[in-house]
Amino acid sequence: MLPSPNSPNVLLKSVTRTRADLAQRVAKVFIVDDHPATRDGLACRLALEPDLETCGEAADLADALRDVTEKQPDVAVIDLGLRRGDGLDLVTRLKARGCQTKMLVWSWRSETLYAERALRAGAAGYIGKDEATSTIVDAIRHVLAGDVYLSPHMMGVIVRRNVTGFDRDVTPDSLDDLSNRELEVFRLTGQGLDTAQVAEQLHVSPKTVETYKARIKEKLGLDSGGEMLFRAMRWVIENG
Repeated sequence: MLPSPNSPNVLLKSVTRTRADLAQRVAKVFIVDDHPATRDGLACRLALEPDLETCGEAADLADALRDVTEKQPDVAVIDLGLRRGDGLDLVTRLKARGCQTKMLVWSWRSETLYAERALRAGAAGYIGKDEATSTIVDAIRHVLAGDVYLSPHMMGVIVRRNVTGFDRDVTPDSLDDLSNRELEVFRLTGQGLDTAQVAEQLHVSPKTVETYKARIKEKLGLDSGGEMLFRAMRWVIENG
């Protein structure tokens, strides 16, 4: 005689299977980076983890925006420097779309300057590319669990800035007052790109770039485009 589907034993087995399925669930990770070797390296590392799998890759903002929105991965690992576009802009756009994917920014750029910006844009964490791959895996698991991931040093910096009011850079060279887009224009200018090239990189008009440059000069107290170029080039050399 077959047991009733509503019998205690059948219900207990069903609950047990459901819990086991949840425990064995594999999280889907989408990688956004402009370097194929970097994407391949991270994908190979994730393939070693039983609870993580790569579900897609993208090299520029437009492809990443489309694919992450369609696939809705559990987490997206996002580089700041993309082939076309900017990682912070991608985070902001995905957040504005109501995307539920958790985002972890992974970059060579200065953690002190970019980590807090990434969190404000909507990311759940920031990790430097100089970290070991095992640390990157830990960071992914942290954000999947609903936690914020930052290095201990950066966590201390943010606490001091936002709780005590100390440790805030108020020197004339401070870029804290620049918006994310203004900072990107400043960085690209420092790399030697002219207005048209910056516009192409950011998918905006040259006139818009000139507007950003005018705001940058005003905020940094600079008198000319030449002075801004010199300051930007010096900053890029010092900060990468």
